[in-house]
Amino acid sequence: MVEVLLDRIDKVILNRIQSNFPVEKRPFKVLADEFGLSESEVIDRVKKLKKNGIIRRIGANFVPEKLGFVSTLCTAYVPDDKIDFFASFINRYSGITHNYLRDNKFNIWFTFIAESEEIIEQELKNISKHTGIDNILNLPAIKLFKIRAHFKL
Repeated sequence: MVEVLLDRIDKVILNRIQSNFPVEKRPFKVLADEFGLSESEVIDRVKKLKKNGIIRRIGANFVPEKLGFVSTLCTAYVPDDKIDFFASFINRYSGITHNYLRDNKFNIWFTFIAESEEIIEQELKNISKHTGIDNILNLPAIKLFKIRAHFKL
């Protein structure tokens, strides 16, 4: 892994945008004005940070329940030789926000958002049918613990 050195300006930009990205017509101009930079410099720095893997994505996070949706955590036991196939298949679903591999019998974990719990259950059956993976668990939250992940640089 290549270590990327961040200068003071990169850190200031990252601190500002991780939890408080401006929702404006020209958000990078807002940031530029705030930091005394040009809009193009902020854009170039953010592009570089994304290219170097420091920034994975810039996007909104919504609370599904406040928008009339339900969300759940799911896991599946997927044999090693089917991991890529299974991950590719579930990535087709717009309601699956992300998935990841864990070192466990239940090795693929993913979140699923849909209009109802019934739709999620039906889609999990569909996934099982089309992938041949029978051991998929739906683990809806009983109590929500929201942890704010903001890293001060």
